[in-house]
Amino acid sequence: MTRDSKSGHRATLSASTTFNSSVCVRRRDSSRFLNYIINIYHDCLQDIERGEGRFVGVSSVSASTSPSVPALASTPTPLHESNANRCDATRATSGVGQRKANAPSGTHQDAQAARVGGSVNAASRSEGDLVASRSRWRAVGRFLRRLILIMFLLGFAIGAVAVIVFYMGPIYLFQLLIVVSVAYFVAGGRLRWFYVALRTIPRDCKGLLGYIRMLWAVHCHEKKNRNVADIFRQYVSRHPNKICFIFEDQEWTFQQVEDFSNKIATIFKMHGYKKGDTVALLLENRPEFVAIWLGLTKIGVVTALINTNLRKTSLLHCVNIAKCQAFIYGTEFFDAVTDIVSSLDAKLMLYRYGSHPNAMSIGLKEKDLNALLADTAAAPPAVQEKCGYHDKLLYIYTSGTTGLPKAAVITNSRYIFITASVEFMGVLRNSDRIYTPLPLYHTAGGVMSVGLALVYGHTTVIRKKFSASAYFADCAKYKCTVGQYIGEMCRYILAVPPKKEDQEHNLRIIFGNGLRPQIWDEFVKRFKIPQVLEFYGATEGNCNVMNIDNKTGAIGFFSRIIPSVYPVSLIKVDKDGEPVRNSKGLCQVCEPNEPGAFIGKISPNNPTRAFLGYVDKKASEKKVIYDVFKKGDSAFLSGDILVADELGYLYFKDRTGDTFRWKGENVSTSEIEGIVSNLISYRDCIVYGVEVYGAEGKAGMAAIYDPDGTLDLNKLTVDIKEQLPPYARPQFVRILTKLDLTGTFKLKKKDLQEEAYNPHIVQDKLYYLNAKLGYQLLTSEIYDQIQQGKVKL
Repeated sequence: MTRDSKSGHRATLSASTTFNSSVCVRRRDSSRFLNYIINIYHDCLQDIERGEGRFVGVSSVSASTSPSVPALASTPTPLHESNANRCDATRATSGVGQRKANAPSGTHQDAQAARVGGSVNAASRSEGDLVASRSRWRAVGRFLRRLILIMFLLGFAIGAVAVIVFYMGPIYLFQLLIVVSVAYFVAGGRLRWFYVALRTIPRDCKGLLGYIRMLWAVHCHEKKNRNVADIFRQYVSRHPNKICFIFEDQEWTFQQVEDFSNKIATIFKMHGYKKGDTVALLLENRPEFVAIWLGLTKIGVVTALINTNLRKTSLLHCVNIAKCQAFIYGTEFFDAVTDIVSSLDAKLMLYRYGSHPNAMSIGLKEKDLNALLADTAAAPPAVQEKCGYHDKLLYIYTSGTTGLPKAAVITNSRYIFITASVEFMGVLRNSDRIYTPLPLYHTAGGVMSVGLALVYGHTTVIRKKFSASAYFADCAKYKCTVGQYIGEMCRYILAVPPKKEDQEHNLRIIFGNGLRPQIWDEFVKRFKIPQVLEFYGATEGNCNVMNIDNKTGAIGFFSRIIPSVYPVSLIKVDKDGEPVRNSKGLCQVCEPNEPGAFIGKISPNNPTRAFLGYVDKKASEKKVIYDVFKKGDSAFLSGDILVADELGYLYFKDRTGDTFRWKGENVSTSEIEGIVSNLISYRDCIVYGVEVYGAEGKAGMAAIYDPDGTLDLNKLTVDIKEQLPPYARPQFVRILTKLDLTGTFKLKKKDLQEEAYNPHIVQDKLYYLNAKLGYQLLTSEIYDQIQQGKVKL
């Protein structure tokens, strides 16, 4: 062979060797990569089976992968890999690492081997560089992810601080910063504070988030100076054909409510009514009730919502105290209006709504509102003086359990805030449908449930009157997801015999106030209620709280970590409900589990903290106390006795003045009512204290509703002795054949307490508790002996 041919042969052999080595390395790389993926897959499966979640880029696979050639060469080839893809030793060294029998030995073979080794080493170095590069990029990725997370948390913290400073002022931020640092010392060197903080952080964070969202929503309306009608108009534009109200199978769309309210606004504007005037409204539950006052607010007129149970003196009082210029009433209340028409102001204009069989012979000189509506266009009227965010919207009257009803002022801001509390604290959904059988002239039905339709675009189902047997049947029929209750309603529903419809509903939340702790668990279990949103609040007050985490029996909570975020508190009071003050003349905060009066700090510029009071200014002044925690500050005194446990959960104890003392012990009328009612198959029961001659304090007396005379007093005696300590047992029992309830299902006790157990005044049957014989009939002779001290209780 010539030199040129030998030289060409060596070049060809070298190129072939380099090509084969490169192919083999690439195939080994593919095999290694496939093995790498398979190992990661198996590791992930093992993590899932163990319940662990490992980040793939930081697994043991990457740690075990080495850039050295032996390690790569020793990696086993997968069993499922085909022969075509396998690079075995024979193929890898064919014509490279072996000499042919006739091949001459010499320097060029060694050079060839060196070149092949150099190629393999270069490939190995290239592989090592690739793995190292991947490791570096994974490290960079981990760093960037952690940096993004830190920046997100930092941004959230800065945003939270900004919100706190904006809404609550820098003083609250300062308190937040120092409270943790001094908590250990405030706790007296104990770790109890941290235990309480750990237990309540989830609840407090949930409440704080809802509170901030609520404040932001309210702030947006305030910034635009929107009233309730303005907000409602936005939902009309958004979904005019969506159902707004359902009433007795009638469906009112948002557009229909808007059109009806526009007609009302036009009529009363044409009749000369203007911003600041007041119109009384006496109408049964129905969509028109809402549409009428909504229309009046469009021209700035304040609507006084009259309790439909009032007659004569009470009815006249409510119309006069609000200084009404007009009175709209439904035809069903014709007789009630006739009784007081002669005592009404001669300038007061009457408007009748609804058809009347003797319309021509009524003689009250009223205007027919139906006829006026028929002749009026649905276009919105031009208004020169618009009603704003802070202007008055409604007058809502108190229940009148302690006297004549008082007219509480509800502004647009107050209405929006009350509605927002249910929307955001209850975390309602856009698709939620609300069910309310409550009267629309009170805050519960007329603001909370109706407001969810007007201010947040929900559909609200209205029932004319509450029916215990139809409650859950209605919820199922109308596919409601949120139900409302109040007062004794839950006890009435629970007294209905069980039926299959009890659990055939879609309710996920019920909200309201007055669900007694004694029946809470039984009610939730029987009717399968996922969440109870129990709240506490007065129509006129500013100390409103809510139970947002299903705590049995609790009416709400306040934070033990940073209580100043929502400034409500419990203060010590005497037996008459007056604050107990320290040497500096300031009020004293109650310890955990110590009963006290519930108060809310007043801040006029904050709608959540403002006290709007009553129309009657003197009545408003009685509800405000001064020099609470520092000189010059003020707070709303609710008149209710509450208890807060160590974790800050609040529980209703009694009304101020209702708790009485007997045999050296304090007795809560509310607690005794709940226990006795359970013992008598959920009948109505009212407990109050009465004075006994020669005895210190007051003895307990129970008025029990038993129109059929089926109450077993002997069994009641046995049950009460088993359930109640001697000092808490009612010493007197009165059997009621008629029951006087407020419109919100509260039991009136003032007249009962004044009549006490005097058989010369009381026509109902009376009994007293004989220590040996149980409850015995209280005759006039026995009564006289008690008064003379001859019969001891």
